[in-house]
Amino acid sequence: MSESLQKHRHFDQAEKIKGVSYDLRGPVATTAEEMERDGHTILKLNTGNPAIFGFEAPDVIMRDMIANLPTSQGYTTSKGITSARRAVVTRKLKPVPVEAIARGYLIGSGWKDYQRTGKVSGIALPEGLRQAEQLPQPVFTPSTKAAVGDHDENIDFAHLVAIVGADAAEQLRDLSIAIYTRAEGLARDRGIILADTKVEFGRRADGTIVLADEVLTPDSSRFWPASDYRAGRVQPSYDKQIVRNWLLHDSGWDKASGDAPPALPTEVVERTRARYLEAYERLTGHPLELS
Repeated sequence: MSESLQKHRHFDQAEKIKGVSYDLRGPVATTAEEMERDGHTILKLNTGNPAIFGFEAPDVIMRDMIANLPTSQGYTTSKGITSARRAVVTRKLKPVPVEAIARGYLIGSGWKDYQRTGKVSGIALPEGLRQAEQLPQPVFTPSTKAAVGDHDENIDFAHLVAIVGADAAEQLRDLSIAIYTRAEGLARDRGIILADTKVEFGRRADGTIVLADEVLTPDSSRFWPASDYRAGRVQPSYDKQIVRNWLLHDSGWDKASGDAPPALPTEVVERTRARYLEAYERLTGHPLELS
């Protein structure tokens, strides 16, 4: 059976609430008082499906199987996940209006910028770098948040400062690089390259900047098998690139049309699932157990 794509819904940004115990299925316990304490706490249902160009791909893969693994205990996670869907207690935040991206490899829009200017988001890079080559050190390359169907626009640090202010810009940069650096090392130890990742931040009512969404999922990151890595080419991946490639090159869909993408062929769905499961097993050291 083919899988149709639905309009992706953006829920209120979220952070875990102090005092609530969590596992990959969401809060273990909470109370009505906690839910209603300040009127900003809500229950969020996460479908676990990847968003492709602003549309959700139902049943492509249980994304939450490997969501947040880098920030859990050493890439280990709870067993006994029974569903792709989970509910989490969340808190409303004011979204920071930029994409916070950390890159360790030259790929995607960063590669395009480099080919054109020798820079990525205004950061000058050495001459002669090849596609997908590892950078001398991770770089922070923010972008604007585009509307559905449009492209995000890479911006330099000065532009970011103009949008969010100097202090917030420095926090976004430092937090993004720290998250990427930690996760990249953990993934590499397990035979996976984390090429780049996008992090969503938000502000509490008091202005504090906090994480506002899942981190290091295949929806927001590029994961490559280290054993297959060769600079100078497009890399095999563990992320949703399989779906992207089919939509852009084989489906006949016009991304700029505003129309929903066509149904995904079963073969594309199964290949994507298989890659996600392989990444899960490499990162955790055990196969996924479904009951």
